[in-house]
Amino acid sequence: MTISPPPGTAEPAPAAPPLTISEQGAFWVGVGRRPTEAGTAAEAAMYVQYQIPADLRHPLPVVMVHGGGGQGTDYLSTPDGRPGWATRFLRAGYAVYVVDRPGHGRSPYHPAVLGPLDGPAPTYEFIGRLFCHGAGRPGSQWPGSGEIGGDPALDQLMAGQGPALPTFAENEEQMRRCGAELLDRIGPAVLLTHSMGGPFGWLVADARPGLVEAIIAVEPVGPPFGELPGFGRLDWGLTATPITYEPPVRDPHELRTRVRAAGADGLLDCRVQDEPVRSLPTLTGFPIAVVVADTSPFAAFEHGVADYLAQAGADAELLRLPAMGITGNGHLPMGEKNSDQVAEALMAWLETRRAAMEENAARR
Repeated sequence: MTISPPPGTAEPAPAAPPLTISEQGAFWVGVGRRPTEAGTAAEAAMYVQYQIPADLRHPLPVVMVHGGGGQGTDYLSTPDGRPGWATRFLRAGYAVYVVDRPGHGRSPYHPAVLGPLDGPAPTYEFIGRLFCHGAGRPGSQWPGSGEIGGDPALDQLMAGQGPALPTFAENEEQMRRCGAELLDRIGPAVLLTHSMGGPFGWLVADARPGLVEAIIAVEPVGPPFGELPGFGRLDWGLTATPITYEPPVRDPHELRTRVRAAGADGLLDCRVQDEPVRSLPTLTGFPIAVVVADTSPFAAFEHGVADYLAQAGADAELLRLPAMGITGNGHLPMGEKNSDQVAEALMAWLETRRAAMEENAARR
């Protein structure tokens, strides 16, 4: 049987060699019990879909974590119907675990467990501004026009958008709890996060030191100590909820900060710690890549995220896609026309850090 792509989406690429999967399945982590007026409900859980290639060439699995109101499908295929990053990493020999964070996708949002929905439904106008900036212009990597009613790729992206938990703090509490249980189950892993899913990496490394071997944070939420209207403030620097500092911090107001000039046009001045600088001990001992595109609304502040991590002792590196010869990308590089090229660049970075990761693992 031949399956055609939806009208207006990309034609299938030339046939690739067969991808043989040795094992696949799905499970939930973070399943608990919560009393409700109607009886005992399941605690908010996180859905995990996994595939392990027969040609497994890398010892560490990659956990792919979506952003804001998205879901794991962000990694399964692109809005114009091509194979997503999950397939690309599988073909490169990685085991892949794709999650739907609590309240997203196949981890259903029920108000009796997660609280009432707050705010309007996701809109084409907001999603278009966030993901389709520059669409239709020469060099843009968005696979469509970005026009409401005239862009099938935007329709596909919008169909997967759902509610987000009302605050940064509520999102992060679920990330920490469920992410820690996932690594307890699968062991050491590489975490690949996106946007509002960025704190998943920082918090799970904090909760399970020694089980995170690398973090690739694609356009993580920020800047340090930043505020997003309706969601709250990143009071602890990169997170809205407590994370381990050394010397210890009992209250985020103990964190003294100053503004560091960006030093380049088009970039925001961002906050770092003032002296004496506290370290983030659970974010040290493994490599971190902060990945930023050139046309994304997040491009102006991602240097601040990398600076904050490095100042606190993390082995953090800012990967600007244009510096790697990859241009025209917005806030969803895993869904854009050159998604394969971006995936290859991220895997190449992992390969350059492989020796350090193995050395760190041996020391632990």
